[in-house]
Amino acid sequence: MILSRRRLLRAVTRRGAVAATLALATAIVIALAPAADAARKRGAPKRDPLKIPNSAVELAAWENVEGWAEDNHAEALGAFLTSCRAIMRSSKGSRTPVQAALNEVCERAIKALPLDTAGARAFFEKNFRPIRIAPLGEREGFFTGYYEPIIAGAKLPSDVFTTPLYRRPGGMLVSRLRHSAKKGKFGKRVVKKSAPYYDRVAIEDGALAGRDLEIAYVNVIEAFFAQIQGSVRVRLEDGTMLRLNYDAQNGHPYTAVGRFLVERKIYTREEISMQKIREWMEANPEEGKALRRMNKSYVFFRETTLGAEDEPPGAQGVALTPGRSIAVDRKLHTYGMPFFIDALLPIQSEKPDTIFRRLMVAQDTGGAIIGPARADIYLGAGDEAARAAGRFKQFGRFVMLVPNELDPARLERPVPLPLPRPKIDEPFKVVERRDATPAPVIAPAPAIVDKTVPLPKASPLKKKQ
Repeated sequence: MILSRRRLLRAVTRRGAVAATLALATAIVIALAPAADAARKRGAPKRDPLKIPNSAVELAAWENVEGWAEDNHAEALGAFLTSCRAIMRSSKGSRTPVQAALNEVCERAIKALPLDTAGARAFFEKNFRPIRIAPLGEREGFFTGYYEPIIAGAKLPSDVFTTPLYRRPGGMLVSRLRHSAKKGKFGKRVVKKSAPYYDRVAIEDGALAGRDLEIAYVNVIEAFFAQIQGSVRVRLEDGTMLRLNYDAQNGHPYTAVGRFLVERKIYTREEISMQKIREWMEANPEEGKALRRMNKSYVFFRETTLGAEDEPPGAQGVALTPGRSIAVDRKLHTYGMPFFIDALLPIQSEKPDTIFRRLMVAQDTGGAIIGPARADIYLGAGDEAARAAGRFKQFGRFVMLVPNELDPARLERPVPLPLPRPKIDEPFKVVERRDATPAPVIAPAPAIVDKTVPLPKASPLKKKQ
């Protein structure tokens, strides 16, 4: 869906359209999509959601979550029900405790439909507890934005469209673990991990040329930003629109190239944005090429059959919702988990003056999204979404909604303290117990007296006969 400035603002601030949203959500849940099976195979973290590394969590009260009461909870419930497609299609045996808990909530949500805004709010408050989460030693999380680019391209290379967008090479293994049946030293099973694939420099220099992997050709800078966003719409010269979505990554870590421009004092941290990076690359072609190559990560795409009005699927395998879907750290969080965000964002202008207090759903991930309170907000497709997303780099509050099945109330239970250790030099005392007779006094061990042990007398000799 291409969002104009007015529609983009409405997508992140509106409070209406309850009936349409619920009708769409109900239809989505009933028509379970096969894409969820592929998402399920990606795996999920198997651990206590309240024990997140390098984070501080705190149980909160609904009335203390600022902006919670004013949100459009029916709209948020529609985004949550979209995630229920993937959660409920997964087999019971493969679900983690978090997924199992979310599945229980999904089943209750479907039975409770239809719900208006007040009913949806009551549903969330009844089935979840709000948990404030932040990086250890800090009070706020960090938010950025992303979008789906719409760019021009062609099926064949030209002077304008020089850079291919590749499909995933066959047989490429990046992060799959292989467990050997044989035992190595010390009797342990051997675990092998495939090495990263060609990096960006090797691929741009032709490592994949001649393998018939090219989907389309686009501008070199557009190709770079399309890989960062993870999905793209390519408008071909005959008017055909190709819908491409993320399929794989080469295994090299993502590097945010903007920091190099800040280190070189070309831009300040406050000035840097995707638009600034793009403008600098266009004005400095050779230096821009070197800057892009600092990011060794490379993304491969696949063609989809999405229509013009369809939103791209996230890593969970379900369609993203502008202004309601977020990308999170997949190693720390579970897809389908709701999060309430409270931040001031630069949506209407370059100044962060738009209040953004919304219930979001974790439905995607990304190479740059690392940390317990880190989120990338999906804003839709088109130029307006691109401009707004490029400005996002704000701190704000991050509240995770934990299903009651996971017992989030245990955060407020007192931890029993150990009994004090007795002093070593204190004499033994008789302790009078309330439910039994007094414990006996432990007598000290007798002192050892240094006396010579007398030998037995020698037996008298028998008289000789």
